[in-house]
Amino acid sequence: MDAARHPHASSSSSSVTLASFLVLATLAAPGVHAANRQSDFLRRLYRAKSDGSGSVDTALFHSSGDHSPVSSLLNRQEASKADDKIVSLPGQPPVDFDQYSGYVTVSPSAGRALFYYFAEAPHAKESLPLVLWLNGGPGCSSLAYGAMEELGPFRVHSDGKTLYRNRYSWNLAANVLFLESPVGVGFSYSNTSTDYQDRGDKNTAYDNYVFLLNWLERFPEYKGRDFYITGESYAGHYVPQLAHNILFYNGKKANDSSSSINLKGIMIGNAVINDETDTRGMYAYFASHALISSEAGEVIQKYCNFSSEATSQSDQCTNAANEASNDVGDLDIYNIYAPLCQSSNLTARPKKASVENFDPCSDNYVYAYLNRPEVQRALHANVTKLDHDWEPCSSVISGWGDSPDTIIPLLREFMAKGIRVWIYSGDIDGRVPVTSTQYSIAAMKLPIKTGWRPWYLSSEVGGYSQVYRGDITFATVRGAGHEVPSYQPNRALVLVSHFLRGTHLPN
Repeated sequence: MDAARHPHASSSSSSVTLASFLVLATLAAPGVHAANRQSDFLRRLYRAKSDGSGSVDTALFHSSGDHSPVSSLLNRQEASKADDKIVSLPGQPPVDFDQYSGYVTVSPSAGRALFYYFAEAPHAKESLPLVLWLNGGPGCSSLAYGAMEELGPFRVHSDGKTLYRNRYSWNLAANVLFLESPVGVGFSYSNTSTDYQDRGDKNTAYDNYVFLLNWLERFPEYKGRDFYITGESYAGHYVPQLAHNILFYNGKKANDSSSSINLKGIMIGNAVINDETDTRGMYAYFASHALISSEAGEVIQKYCNFSSEATSQSDQCTNAANEASNDVGDLDIYNIYAPLCQSSNLTARPKKASVENFDPCSDNYVYAYLNRPEVQRALHANVTKLDHDWEPCSSVISGWGDSPDTIIPLLREFMAKGIRVWIYSGDIDGRVPVTSTQYSIAAMKLPIKTGWRPWYLSSEVGGYSQVYRGDITFATVRGAGHEVPSYQPNRALVLVSHFLRGTHLPN
């Protein structure tokens, strides 16, 4: 989950640039504690990319780190698999699978360590693939969102103390690993304060790769296992960049097969892919879903220059963008038809909960639960390394150094190397909407292999899909917001199951 909520429109100016459009769009937030803590992250990045305040490098991503042999990236670890095993989480119902959490050191010299949570499959864990899930931000926690609100085995009750089962958890289809990345996110930390001031796409991808190498040493039974990387939103950058690093290091002459990671595919949802088309598609979605006037939408599409090279905009563009900013109003832009959270208070007793009906106040429940000392002890979280409460999105990362305008060249690389790529969209997300993803894929000019068609679950349309030559599948999930597994958990499980099998969605 990442976050641009409640940006305020600036006064009319011809100096509005591409990234400013994402600032100008009114993306309102529920008035809840935890959600407000993550409200500015993607907006802050786009502002820095736009006005140069953060000197963000927008050049195309390349492999980061040094070119030492892969074996030199293995670090001595203090913990073991046995140390990381979770006996039971507080308030947890009985389960039939093993779960682990803890730290993997990615830089001993800096004291940099990443926190993970791992839920093995209850059945056939020895043969099912390994799936890594990453949330975006940049700076938001995969434990907070992916594990506790989306595809993990549990959801948190409204009392902030107890858990209930998610019967559509992705560990029914795979062994699922959640990573809090980069350092400064969630329980992940560094003993070097400058690490929090010097984050970006490249060093995040490098640390994530080093994490994987060392995690596989701790869990050697997963070496050589089919491996997939999944994620949403700004993980549209994280996922392809990590995959690129894996392919780079797998191909190094100094590498041997024992340290290769058996990457088979990636899947990204409602993903930041290509700034220009993402932005144009967002305004097209606003207009087509009556969030802004059709007149404002037409002016924006006609007069606004969405190119990353644009340094100024016409008065017509600026005025229409400001009008659009005022038009959207107070709604949850991550799901334009969802109710807002009306109270941030916990309840003395759990409210009746349903995985199928996502509670808009879930952020508050997760925030309370993961700040309980007994929960942190059960998770083996080293809170003495933090000088603040656990947060769903980081308040200590002070800047973002690099963020390419597009990751399309990486998608082309995966096509050339036979890596499976699925891109999916919840169709009622206004933040990175289905139109943005369609425009970004269209920019690749790919020939169609299997034309647009509905896919089904329980005799109902679950969404639509189209397959392109080069092993790229695009799928929509009907009735899902930005965090697809939160709003349509059953359809999301079907989606990931077919992705992992490499089969068409059912129709």
